[in-house]
Amino acid sequence: MPLDRDDQPFRHYTFKHRVISWISQTFFDRFTYTVRRGLLKGMKRQGGLAWIPDFGSDAGQTPENRFFAALDVSGKVVFDVGAFEGLVTLFFAPRARQVVCYEPNSRNYGKLLRNLELNRIGNVTVRKLAVGAEPGASRMAWDASMAGGATLTRTGISRVMESRKVEAQYESIQVTTLDQDLAEAQLPEPDLIKVDVEGYELPVLQGARHLLERKRPALYLEMHGETMNEKRANARAVVEFLNTLGYSSILHVESGENITVGNSERAAQGHLFAAGQQ
Repeated sequence: MPLDRDDQPFRHYTFKHRVISWISQTFFDRFTYTVRRGLLKGMKRQGGLAWIPDFGSDAGQTPENRFFAALDVSGKVVFDVGAFEGLVTLFFAPRARQVVCYEPNSRNYGKLLRNLELNRIGNVTVRKLAVGAEPGASRMAWDASMAGGATLTRTGISRVMESRKVEAQYESIQVTTLDQDLAEAQLPEPDLIKVDVEGYELPVLQGARHLLERKRPALYLEMHGETMNEKRANARAVVEFLNTLGYSSILHVESGENITVGNSERAAQGHLFAAGQQ
């Protein structure tokens, strides 16, 4: 019996995304340049295609970019959970007091360190760890052509393993929780936490329960899931969890709607911003 459309694997990356990624990784992966567009315009970067200017296009002005550009993080501590190559970290570092970023993928971690070095940024602490609900060892999987989509979720790993259309890569990693790492590494408490972890949003939040209850930092979450039904369930679970901790102002960045449990399916795709304690 065929799967319902909303139970079929969600198409995270279009053919265009994969072509751009292939060109970038094949020809420009070690190319160092000055970014000519977007949030990082004027900064140095290794890899990617941001050396190509916009030529007046507003393609780089996504709702996410506009939202980040309007955030005031002066004097604040920002945590970047799922930092990839450090692009969001690079944006916040010159504006914030300190940035702490987490990136367990060895390939991405190396690029992150290189991008920080290129820009001579000294107020960033880099943790080569994944973040979840409890500490321990785990396995990460990703499509070799899309290293930014590395996942820890069971359904995500199954998707990568079972697909005949991608070259699967794996890495054994260590997982911490934000509550544990704050104490053990003596990190400053964050005022803002950005989370982009390919469907692992709820475990990240669960592992930060004491921090969220005590300080209630602002949260910026990129929402994921392997099917539309999984994305809806994930969004509802995240909103319910945040509500129990006292987060009542939760914004869907793309639509501008205030999100509650009742309309949480609106947050199945896109980004959520949960306002912190004033």
